[in-house]
Amino acid sequence: MKVVAIGGKAFVTGFVLSGVSGEYASSSSAALEKIRKLVQDPKVGLIMVSDDVATPIWDELAAIKSKKAIPLIYEVPGPGSKKEKVEYRAMLRAILGV
Repeated sequence: MKVVAIGGKAFVTGFVLSGVSGEYASSSSAALEKIRKLVQDPKVGLIMVSDDVATPIWDELAAIKSKKAIPLIYEVPGPGSKKEKVEYRAMLRAILGV
C-alpha cells in the first residue's frame, strides 16, 4: 500500500525525503480535490494531511472517512504548527506498525 503526504512544500518535502509520496497543496480546497482523487486509488492506504490544510476542510474529511475505511486519512502537525514538536519518522513507523 502506498502512503501519500499532502500539504505545503516544507511538509511534503520532509516526507518525500523519507521515501513517502507527496502532493503539494497551496490551499485547503486544492488539498480536498487531491484527497478525493487519492481515495479512489486502490493502491493508496494512508493519506497524511498537514493540520494547517486539514483544519478548514475537517467536515469534508470526516464525511470521506465515514464512507471509506481505506485509505486512512490522518491529520499530522505541519512545520510551524502550534502543536507540540513531532518526530515524523517515528509517527510514520507507529502508523504503519514497522
